[in-house]
Amino acid sequence: MGWFVQHPERILALGAVYVLAFAAMRAGPARDRAGALLVPALYCAFFAAWEWLVLVRTPDADIRVDLLLIWPGLLILTAWSIWRIFRR
Repeated sequence: MGWFVQHPERILALGAVYVLAFAAMRAGPARDRAGALLVPALYCAFFAAWEWLVLVRTPDADIRVDLLLIWPGLLILTAWSIWRIFRR
């Protein structure tokens, strides 16, 4: 998880992976469930914007309490979207 801290471009790359997976699923037989992948993609976009703002405003921030809310949210949304895609 430290790989994403202070690197909004990496967070956007993760969001792009979700969008690419959405496009791939949209072309397949599970097209009606593909929209679930856009939720974590949007979350990644907001997270990247937040990370950029923190990086610009407080570049020397050592203790990031906000990540205690952001990371579980991303993990829960990712797990939910994967469950939603593979559920029949």
